[in-house]
Order: sequence, then structure tokens, then C-alpha cells
Amino acid sequence: MIVHSAHNMNPTLVIGATGTVGRQVVSQLAATGARVRATTRNPGHACFPTQVETAQADLTIPETLDRCLADVQTVFLVWTAPHAAFTSALERIAKRARRIVFLSAPLKTPHPFFQQPNSARVQALQIEQGIEGSGLEWTFLRPGMFAANARHFWGPQIRAGRTVRWPYLNAPTAPIDERDIGAVSVRVLTGEGHAGKDYVLTGPRSLTQYEQILAIGDAIGRTLTVEEVSPDEARNELFRDWPASVADKLLDAWAAAVGQPAFVTSTVEEMTGRPAGTFLDWATHNAADFKPA
Repeated sequence: MIVHSAHNMNPTLVIGATGTVGRQVVSQLAATGARVRATTRNPGHACFPTQVETAQADLTIPETLDRCLADVQTVFLVWTAPHAAFTSALERIAKRARRIVFLSAPLKTPHPFFQQPNSARVQALQIEQGIEGSGLEWTFLRPGMFAANARHFWGPQIRAGRTVRWPYLNAPTAPIDERDIGAVSVRVLTGEGHAGKDYVLTGPRSLTQYEQILAIGDAIGRTLTVEEVSPDEARNELFRDWPASVADKLLDAWAAAVGQPAFVTSTVEEMTGRPAGTFLDWATHNAADFKPA
């Protein structure tokens, strides 16, 4: 049984607070009445709830973390800085804090979608090993495909017209709503019994990319035409402005995923007491992002 303790008065430090998940963690944690301190490189541009403390930090300059870590026992970490900066940052955190919750990925899940070799995967495993050896009490959260990726994948084409061209339309994933990642994060940050655990988080259903695109059409009330393109066409036409490593990683993962359902867990429901939100829920909530400007 997992017991949820009363909040202590030490602030929880959220590193990576301005990203898709970090924002959810900050706002949902603040809503519980907990003290929250959020790091950002540009405090002037960060829009956090008024009760949130904002602290300036640059992860590539480890000493900027010292002020942020004052009185902090618990850290929520989303690592987005260059990998070379990690060891120094972790040393600073381990000196001050007692526990860390790290946003990772389903690196150990035996499903081909998550098992394709790439540099991001190697780095995430190295970060986990560093945390495990740091002396900190740790928990790893492992969300699969973010529903929010749909904004970048299909948003530009849907805003521009009614046709979406995309590779591997039959590749299934189980996209998770960032609000659900935030909700699980808050349970872990404010509760007991999570030390040494890792939690794989997914949406409630396996959906092909084709089904996901149609769900966005339903959410915005438009009939979309969906056309399959080859991986090479996708590289040349759709992923021109992406880092090649990101395009390759996704294309390899989708290719490997075709032909079997996505990996689905019930962790969100077990941790929060309510089912994970569907992709259609997410698309409906974010419909404005897909409507023509």
C-alpha cells in the first residue's frame, strides 16, 4: 500500500519546468498546496502560477543550481541540457537533496518500439546509472509516446489544409496525455513508498498513427485525408528541418512497431484512481492547436 504523506514545508525543485511535462508538474503540484520552486534559464519569460517560486539556473553552469537547491529535499528532473553537463549537475543535487524523480523513457520495456538502438536511449541509460549510484533515493517515470507530439507531427499540415502525409500510418502507439504524466508525478513527489521504483506510463489504448490523425479530425470537426509516404519521402519532405538523429529514431521505432499492438499499462489508473485520458480527450482539449490560424 502506498501512503501519501502530508506536505512538508521544504520546496520541491522542478528542473525542466518550462517543458510539456514540467509545466504540468509545476501547476498540479502547486494546486495541492505544496511549495514549488521552478528553474528556468529566463525567469522573465516563464509563466507559472503566482505561488510558484522561480529560480534561474543553467544546467551547463552547475554552480547556478546551488541557490535553487537551498532547503530542497526532493527534485523532479527533466534533463534537456547537453549530456556532458549531467555528472556535475547531479553532484550538486546529490549534495543537497534527499530524493530525485527522473522523467525517463520505457528503456527496459520488451516492445520493439522502445528497443531500437539510438544515442538518446544510451544517454538516458547513462543518466539512470548515474542517479542509481548517487546515493539519492530515486524513482524513474517512463512515459511512452507523448500525445503532445501530435502538435509537431501533424499540426502544421492540419492547420494548412485537409491532407496529412505521413510514414508508417499502421504503426501503433499508446499516446499519453501530459496531464496524466503530471498527475502521476505529483503522486510520487508527495507520497511515500516509491523509492527504487520505475513506472511505465502510457495512454489507455493502442492506436495506429492513422487512427490518431482521424481522432484529431473528429476533435476539430474536419474530415482529413491521410496519405502514406515512404520513409525517404518523409525525410525529404516532412522532416527536412529536424535533426537527422530524431527523424531516424522515430522512423526506426515506427517501422519496428508495425504488426503488433502498442505496449499499454494501467499505471495511470492505479496511481491516480482514474483511467488515463484518451487521445481523443487530449485532441479535444487541444483542438485550438490544430485549427487554421
